Amino acid sequence: MTQIQSKKKFHRKFRNTRLSRTYIADSLMHYRDAFIVHRRDNSQTAENYLGGLFICEKGHANMERMEEEINDSEYRAYQHFISNSKWDYQEIISRLSLDASNVLQENKKKSGVPTGYIVDESSHLKKGKESVGVSNQYAGVAGKIDNCQVAVYSSLVNDTRATIINERLFLPKSWTSSKKRCDKAKIPEQDRIYKTKPELALEMIDADIERGVEFDWIGGDGLYGHNYQLTKGLDARGKLYVLDVHKDERVFLGKPNLFIPEKKKGRGRTPEKLKAEEKTYRLDQYSSSLQETDWKRVKVRKTAKGWLKLKAHVVDVWVWDGQEDQARRRTLVITKTQDKKPKIKYSFSNGKSDQYTNKEYAYFQAQRYWVERTFDDSKNELGMSDYQIRKWIGWHHHQSLVMLAALFLLKEKIESELEFPLMSLRDARILIIIELFGTKEQYDKRLEQMKIRHYNRQKDIDKYYRYEELWD
Repeated sequence: MTQIQSKKKFHRKFRNTRLSRTYIADSLMHYRDAFIVHRRDNSQTAENYLGGLFICEKGHANMERMEEEINDSEYRAYQHFISNSKWDYQEIISRLSLDASNVLQENKKKSGVPTGYIVDESSHLKKGKESVGVSNQYAGVAGKIDNCQVAVYSSLVNDTRATIINERLFLPKSWTSSKKRCDKAKIPEQDRIYKTKPELALEMIDADIERGVEFDWIGGDGLYGHNYQLTKGLDARGKLYVLDVHKDERVFLGKPNLFIPEKKKGRGRTPEKLKAEEKTYRLDQYSSSLQETDWKRVKVRKTAKGWLKLKAHVVDVWVWDGQEDQARRRTLVITKTQDKKPKIKYSFSNGKSDQYTNKEYAYFQAQRYWVERTFDDSKNELGMSDYQIRKWIGWHHHQSLVMLAALFLLKEKIESELEFPLMSLRDARILIIIELFGTKEQYDKRLEQMKIRHYNRQKDIDKYYRYEELWD
């Protein structure tokens, strides 16, 4: 973190500086032809819709509010564009994923750290039973079972830069088993097959690999790390992963000897299933047995409150699904915070235990933080959950445009980072709104407010690092 020497110098640095002008129309040039349907060019409506995502506040990024906020736009045009038009959202996602890959590959050259591909699900609370895929299911955003839609998303992350690049809507069995509901929501025949969230994640990974998206490792939470079929699939594809697992996961501490027991004399059937001679251990049971010397203290990455410091333990373990004829070796990564009541996280990797350092494995594990930020930003700033849509194609249309808007803002942040190193996605969004729809006076006022806010924030950040230097 660069230390700011004085408020006077900080303000002089930004005097006469203005955010580089990024127009939605210019940003859409690479995508424009994907909005053409039977010679009808929908790009102007796409431009208006993106403008609506930028300008409408959380809870109000719907078509009615967009009509009120965007000149020369109308609700019926938005409704047809999102819910009925056949423009190719899959082509939009394909292009933006490659666009994002290129952006983060450039960032990788500067940061020197690997790029992660993170899979995670997110929920959208809804009322009623008509919205495609809606069901009474666990909603992470509410922390309980609720009426919602759930989707699996993939994001690219490099250092502190992250953006969503793909999505799959999860359809519960109550939907895939009902032809009537699928017909009403106009779900394509090939998408009416029930798929688990890990299956959807692997489907996205394959699609992004095929289109040329570049990444170095794959991450995800315990839902994905626990799924044997997903991890076997990643093994088969030769893709490195560091996936979280739950504390009750069981492992062998050495390679187990698998055998078929002999039949007991005169009793029962002849055994056919393999068993292991060795006992298994719960992960929390194993971690509690570790001594202080078994942990390495690592500084993982910088945060706004100083370095993220963790204790890390990396060791070889073996896992077995009870079906295969051999157990699979995994690298177990355990990290815990250095608080009085430490938080402990567990991950499995198919990388070798000496392939990366404890610090690097801990870094991979910790990068899921940025994916949560992409969800927060997309929901709070770009109306990711604010749609009023029932049909399959409408849901995907909206999500693809939210991802496109988020990528535009990420580019703006990166282009402006020399002048505004602390710029948030909200900062970029507000300045773009005023630049596109406001006056120069309004822009200058917001810019000055942001400079003061950044100056004060940087002082607080510097304070944490000076404190750490005194105690290191």
